Amino acid sequence: MKTCRVISALASILLATPIWAANFTLSSDEIGGQLTSKQVFNGFGCSGENTSPALNWQDAPEGTKSFAVTVYDPDAPTGAGWWHWLMVNIPASTHSLVTDAGNPAKQLAPKGSLQTITSFGQNGFGGACPPEGHGPHHYIFTVYALGVESLELNASSQPSLVGYMLNANALAKASIIAYYQR
Repeated sequence: MKTCRVISALASILLATPIWAANFTLSSDEIGGQLTSKQVFNGFGCSGENTSPALNWQDAPEGTKSFAVTVYDPDAPTGAGWWHWLMVNIPASTHSLVTDAGNPAKQLAPKGSLQTITSFGQNGFGGACPPEGHGPHHYIFTVYALGVESLELNASSQPSLVGYMLNANALAKASIIAYYQR
């Protein structure tokens, strides 16, 4: 009888406490199953437009104090994947990024946000550019709901540090996966 009450109490607590925001979603009208030349890098042998897509998210969990957006290719032949975009400290009142917000020169990113160094060695969005004949690569676009207003990072923070800080402060995350090959 005592065991039943303990199990019942634990079940009530677990059901009443959301661990992840079940409805937290990321969407884009500009990316689907395959990336287009618009999201392909311009350099390293690739000749795309290097334009970050518009992104929208909704239903972030209670307690979200900021957001971050990343694009990661786990298939890059580096042993550690390839970071194509890292934007942090996006204000909690923001629920979308416009097309080309990843271009720091255009100043389209939300005020107060920070774009850190990518695997290309530059700040801002760097599009897809897998090695020729390497097969399809996954490009994982992820928005993180964070429990802090800002991460203690700067424009030269390396991707591994940014990734660590994101995962240490994430309340939830939502992703879209698109593919590209040359």
